[in-house]
Amino acid sequence: MKHLNKILLAALTVTTFSCNDDFDHPIEDIQVTAGEADFSKYIALGNSLTSGYRDNALYQSGQENSYPNILAGLMKAAGGGDFKIPYMPNNVGGFTNLPGFPGKLELKIVNGSLSPVATEALAALDNVSSQGPYQNMGVPGAKSYHLIAPNYGDQAGLLTSPATANPYFVRFASNATTSVIEDAVAQKPTFFSLWIGNNDVLGYATSGGVGVDHNETNNLVPSTYGSSDISNVNVVKASINEELKALTAIGAKGVIANIPSVSSVPYFTTVPYAPLSPANPSFGPLIDELNSTYEGLNKVFDALGASDRKISFSKTAASAVVIKDKDLTDLSAQITAALTPQLGLATATLYGMTYGQVRQATKNDLLVLSSSSVIGKVDETRLSNLIAAGLSQEQAAKLSVVGVSYPMVDKYVLTQKETAKAEAAVLKYNAAIAELATAYNIALVDTYSEMQKLSSSTGIKYYGQTYTTTYISGGAFSLDGIHLTGNGYAIVANMFVDAINTKYNSTLRKVYPANYPGIAIP
Repeated sequence: MKHLNKILLAALTVTTFSCNDDFDHPIEDIQVTAGEADFSKYIALGNSLTSGYRDNALYQSGQENSYPNILAGLMKAAGGGDFKIPYMPNNVGGFTNLPGFPGKLELKIVNGSLSPVATEALAALDNVSSQGPYQNMGVPGAKSYHLIAPNYGDQAGLLTSPATANPYFVRFASNATTSVIEDAVAQKPTFFSLWIGNNDVLGYATSGGVGVDHNETNNLVPSTYGSSDISNVNVVKASINEELKALTAIGAKGVIANIPSVSSVPYFTTVPYAPLSPANPSFGPLIDELNSTYEGLNKVFDALGASDRKISFSKTAASAVVIKDKDLTDLSAQITAALTPQLGLATATLYGMTYGQVRQATKNDLLVLSSSSVIGKVDETRLSNLIAAGLSQEQAAKLSVVGVSYPMVDKYVLTQKETAKAEAAVLKYNAAIAELATAYNIALVDTYSEMQKLSSSTGIKYYGQTYTTTYISGGAFSLDGIHLTGNGYAIVANMFVDAINTKYNSTLRKVYPANYPGIAIP
């Protein structure tokens, strides 16, 4: 069955961003001042969003167009000093000697359609600490508590399981035992920006909710957290508090940003929950057969009082994919028992194991961007297992179509319940961040609200150009669907400018987002 989600066709109609002089706020007559702030030594702390990470990699162009680098440029006119960046060795990114770190995504034509394709990394993990210190201290992958963790830049920690170090900090840490915050404070910054906490919930969301919510377990020991777990809000708050305490103790003023909603980024909003079109020649002709195949199972669902789990495909409208929902009561044994007289024990057991926790997706479920690569395709592992169990190649193939006859596994779907957990964590984090901003008397950037605006149908307008979170054509987000383009980072820089100017009575200028790079279309 051919790929059923042609989501990348949006790239074919991508908006061409043109420069215009219709500025909403003319800047020629603005006198730039620092106000009550001192920008002479500005340091930026955070994770991938601070580093300039985009297209699923950290590379030079992304670093050049990071929001802190844009801010530092604007601060120059108000007494700002040098802003040094630990540049990657090339414009591709990744590490050749570390698994799981490919080069950046690029749009390429694959089977007649534009698709994001990972490039190969060109260089091994290097160390540029001797050329530091660096003022952009954004560390991709860092969670709130990682910024205060000692040995986070120790290369030996990359080999432990789980890893206790981060290769991006290994590159520029002053020594093996230091922490990110320790290296930042050692530079005696006069002004800082801090945007951290996204990864404390994002890993859970991007994994389809396979992790543990430690706001439920009340686990306050982050060293025991898995990479896909949601951090307890008290851990997040305590970590950020320690970071702010260290920075403000030396007299630095600054700005902190809160956390956007996971449902406001295209990684979770691009793939529709109902992508199975009857007009698709690879799906439409199979609808009658599929509905007939599911008829017996649907009768079992009715008998078990689980009619909401019934599966059917429409011949007049797009149908939802079939998913596995781990929060549903497992009816495997009941399905097996009910179908054994009709299908025999072996086949009935297969049905029970496959459909014990299935349903069709609803509009409240979020399919992650990576699901687009598997929907409507035969799962090869499932196929091999069914053939090994005695099914013919044809029978096995019919029962192995992802999202159609074989339910999509958890990692591809963030269910309504899982989304609610992630959103609840974000709101808790943001309440804590707002409280800390007040306690330390620093500026607060409400990226949560701003990203909600960006994800609305009207988007955000800058100088006559509208930006949205629509994948590729919206202009703000890069090919990984989570990190921003140069346009998007410029928009974020303007958000920081607004917050800084409001808090410190400074008059930093804003930038024209269209002057920064978007997605390259081949």
